[in-house]
Amino acid sequence: MSRHLLSDRAVALRARLSRARLYLCTDARERQGDLPAFLDAVLANGVDIVQLRQKGLEARQEIEYLKVFRAACERHGALLAVNDRADVAHAVHADVLHLGQDDLPVPAARAIVGEDILIGRSTHAPEQADAAAAEPGVDYFCAGPVWPTPTKPGREAPGPKLLEHVAGQRGGRPWFAIGGIDAGNLDQVLAAGAERAVVVRALTEAADPGAAAAELARRLRD
Repeated sequence: MSRHLLSDRAVALRARLSRARLYLCTDARERQGDLPAFLDAVLANGVDIVQLRQKGLEARQEIEYLKVFRAACERHGALLAVNDRADVAHAVHADVLHLGQDDLPVPAARAIVGEDILIGRSTHAPEQADAAAAEPGVDYFCAGPVWPTPTKPGREAPGPKLLEHVAGQRGGRPWFAIGGIDAGNLDQVLAAGAERAVVVRALTEAADPGAAAAELARRLRD
């Protein structure tokens, strides 16, 4: 399907993406055992997109967890994202498939999931961000990690300068800052020109995830 013949669903998803500001990546909360309550708390308080990111899951188990994510997203009007796996994204009718630099090429992913899904890309350097900003079939991209993060051990953190580079480029494709972002350094992210952020520990390790989400969402929308 050509990009000027998008379905109503595709058009609606892209409109929701354009309004999104706060994106959460979380595991399935196996240790805490509170996945439905956690998702309700953060989605009710400003998280626009939520992605299950837990390495090592078999497809069947990932799909079962994503059913819980899907139900929560439907309760709160949020977008459901799947990490890496185009087959799983297709199976659960996800709203978003997020691809890393070493994952499936975008055309191959599109062949699996079709046009009725958003595709995002991870970028870690200016040239990767520039490529993702123009790559056909990509709907948004993430730039980072801004700061070192245990979710990506050993990966160089380019710092706010990468955000400044992306913010300085012309183009309307949505993008998110990612990597070690929390309430304590969000002002630096905003000052570098980012308007959207992906967080992990800022919410998954918060004593009150709902309150933490509300603060981040408010500041991103101010």
